[in-house]
Amino acid sequence: MPSKNKARGNRFEREVVNLAKEHGLESVRAWGSDGRSLGLDSDVDLTIEEYTVQCKVRKRIAKWLKPSEQIEGLHLQCVKESRGEIYGIMLMTDLLEIMKKVKTQESIIRRLKEQDI
Repeated sequence: MPSKNKARGNRFEREVVNLAKEHGLESVRAWGSDGRSLGLDSDVDLTIEEYTVQCKVRKRIAKWLKPSEQIEGLHLQCVKESRGEIYGIMLMTDLLEIMKKVKTQESIIRRLKEQDI
């Protein structure tokens, strides 16, 4: 029987896959949370369209990492280490909506190109 943390992680991964599918995106969870089952790095938990995803569940996320709910209309929190990479943190539903729009636009462009041939 898996540990509580492993079971919680598995549930979270399934939740993310299902949320992506609800937004009309293709999503697949790696068997055993091992990306090698999908031909990817072992640390990959799932894919959403062509993007690889690693899921982490924590009891609490540092408050300063989350976009402030007190700032109306705020969608993205940007963070970086000194001399490090910049990361963007946003609600998953907002990210999935962006991904859905990109997929729709790519589909439209592909159809238009096919009509020109």
